[in-house]
Amino acid sequence: MDNPLFPFGQPIKTLTQEDRTPKKVFILGVYASAVHAKWLDANGKVLINALAVASEPYIFWRGENAEAIISQIPVPQGAGSLIPAGERFNGPSGRALDEYFLAPLKLERKDAWLCDLVPYSCKNIKQAKAIRNAEKNYSLTPSNFQEKPKALADNQRRQSILDEIKESQAEVLITLGDEPIKWFLSHFDIEKRKKLADFGQDEETYGKLHQISHPDISIKVLPLVHPRQAAKLGLYSREWNELHTDWVNHHAHGLLG
Repeated sequence: MDNPLFPFGQPIKTLTQEDRTPKKVFILGVYASAVHAKWLDANGKVLINALAVASEPYIFWRGENAEAIISQIPVPQGAGSLIPAGERFNGPSGRALDEYFLAPLKLERKDAWLCDLVPYSCKNIKQAKAIRNAEKNYSLTPSNFQEKPKALADNQRRQSILDEIKESQAEVLITLGDEPIKWFLSHFDIEKRKKLADFGQDEETYGKLHQISHPDISIKVLPLVHPRQAAKLGLYSREWNELHTDWVNHHAHGLLG
């Protein structure tokens, strides 16, 4: 992307693991989220309820300091104002990661190397028309906020992730949902499993460790649900939520020793 910008002009940043010391686990998600604001017109009417306006301050952000971040974003005269969107729009995946994945495994952030297939924020396609209209009506500089790419990882991106895994020295790779399996893990799995259900979809098989042996990577893999399923964020599967809840309550605690 060439100088990609959010609406209101903030740069779309690539988020990577900041603490590069060796870790116990490597966690691979889908794509980075963003700081979300509610956009109000000059009369206080809601124009957009939750608009991505800035990159998260760190990968799998927990949502803290949203108001301070948003308050620093310049809003052109006559374009209304920005206030923090509801809590469910800022940091839900980061909070879910801590509560439903790391804590059950007796891990903390310092134990995990975090990574996403797409390491930057992507536009919500449902907001695309509203953003275009708002930028036109309020004479805002057009953003080039891109939608989620059709291919979430190519060979170059997979190699970058491999390099991070090696640098992390992690013994366990945790994948979150179907996409990391489809776009990364399946390319190194002799059994060519392409989705979470291929590893098991019942209480006896979900949340187990699997060994992946390949010339490019040999590592234990723990395929788990996306944070959306674990924390009931938006549209989620009741079946996967129940499986993960059972795993949290009965299987996760002693899994990594």
